[in-house]
Amino acid sequence: MGIVVTGATGKLGRHVVEQLLEKVPAEQITAVVRDKARAADLAERGVQLAVADYNAPETFAGVFAAGDKVLLISGNEFDKGRPAQHKGVIDAAKAAGVALLAYTSAPGSLTAALADDHRATEEILLGSGVPYTLLRNGWYFENYTEHLAPVLEHGAVVQAAGEGRVSAASRADYAAAAAAVLTGEGHENKTYELGGDTAFSFAEYAAELSRQTGREIAYHPVSVEAFTGILTGAGLPEPLAAVFAGVDASIEKGELVVSTGDLSRLAGRPTTSLEQAVADALKG
Repeated sequence: MGIVVTGATGKLGRHVVEQLLEKVPAEQITAVVRDKARAADLAERGVQLAVADYNAPETFAGVFAAGDKVLLISGNEFDKGRPAQHKGVIDAAKAAGVALLAYTSAPGSLTAALADDHRATEEILLGSGVPYTLLRNGWYFENYTEHLAPVLEHGAVVQAAGEGRVSAASRADYAAAAAAVLTGEGHENKTYELGGDTAFSFAEYAAELSRQTGREIAYHPVSVEAFTGILTGAGLPEPLAAVFAGVDASIEKGELVVSTGDLSRLAGRPTTSLEQAVADALKG
C-alpha cells in the first residue's frame, strides 16, 4: 500500500508530503507532479515521483495501484473546467482499485461561486463508488498573510466582508488533517468540515497587524463591486477577481465560520492562531 499525493509541488501539497515524511517511510509516498525538476528535493529524500497532468487524464493511467490511499488536491486553474480535470483522476483511481481517495473540497456552508467546482467534484466522487474522504477545507490564513505588502504600504486592510468572521487556518494545519486521514484508519466515506479553532473579523485582523507592527492599520470595508475593481486593478483577471470578491460576500454572511472542531481533532493539536499567523508572516 502506498500514499499518492497529487499536486505535490503546490503550496498545500508540499506541506502534506513533509508531514507524511514524519509518519511513514519515504518510499511509501508517491508525489504526482507535472515537472520532475520541481520535485528533485523530494526524490533525493526517497519520495517516489510520478508525472501526470490534470489536463491530460491519460497520464494518470498507471499512477495508482490497488490499495493505495490518494489525496486529490483540487486544481487551481479556474478556467480549465476543474470538475472534468478531477474526474480524470477519480476515474484512474477507480480503475486501479484504490482503498481511499481524499479530496480537498470547500466548506458545505459556502455558497459562493468558488464552491461550485467543489460540489460538482464531490458529486463525481460519490457517484464513482470509490471509498472517499471529503476534506472540506476552510479559508487559508495565507490568502491574506502572503499579500501583506500593499496592506503595510497603505496602512489598510481592504475587504468586502463587512463585519463577517472567518475560521481561517494555516496550510500546515490543513495538511496535518490530510496526513492524518492518509495514514490513519476509519476515514472511509466521511466528510470533515475543516476550519480554524477561533474565527476572526477583519477589524481584528487589522488590529493584530497594528499591534505587531506598531503602526496604525485600519480595516476599510468596501462593496463587492469595489473590491472586484481593486483586485482587477492589481492584475487579477476579472473572472477570478469576481470569485474572490464573492467569497468575501459569503464571509459577511457567516458562511466561512466553521465550528466543528474537526481540523484540530484530526491534526491532534490546536490550529494556528491569528497572532501566530501574523507573526509568521511578518518574520517573512
